[in-house]
Amino acid sequence: MIDRRFIGVVSEPRRIDVEKGQLKFFAKATGETNPIYFDEDAARRAGHPALPAPLTFMFCLASAAPAKRGDVFADMGVDEGRILHGEQSFTHHAAIYAGDVITLVTETKDIYSKKGGALDFIVQDTTATNQDGRLCAEMRFIAVVRNEQPA
Repeated sequence: MIDRRFIGVVSEPRRIDVEKGQLKFFAKATGETNPIYFDEDAARRAGHPALPAPLTFMFCLASAAPAKRGDVFADMGVDEGRILHGEQSFTHHAAIYAGDVITLVTETKDIYSKKGGALDFIVQDTTATNQDGRLCAEMRFIAVVRNEQPA
């Protein structure tokens, strides 16, 4: 079982640059076809100052800048091979663009078990704020940990 003392732990702020090459790669990998995600002129014609990040790109940012405090693998000691992606959701407040510097902060909101302890659930909320201090997005991620059951 995951130690519930991690509930309420807030990570250190992590800064990450949003690079246009990453945005183009993510858009292509997710099957995006809208030219605003690939062509800077098309993005400007659509009213964007630069290439916008696809709506779920925040997950990549969080993965590329893992927390040291409250990290599921390092801090909580969970074996990566036992993790399942349970759920994720996003609330968007402002667009994220190529060239932005995003600061991420993650808080562990809950840890609970199901199926008699066979599964642990870790609920974490991450905020993304741009270089101007504007809240761009919030992400909730729920990791499911498969626990070894005695034989």
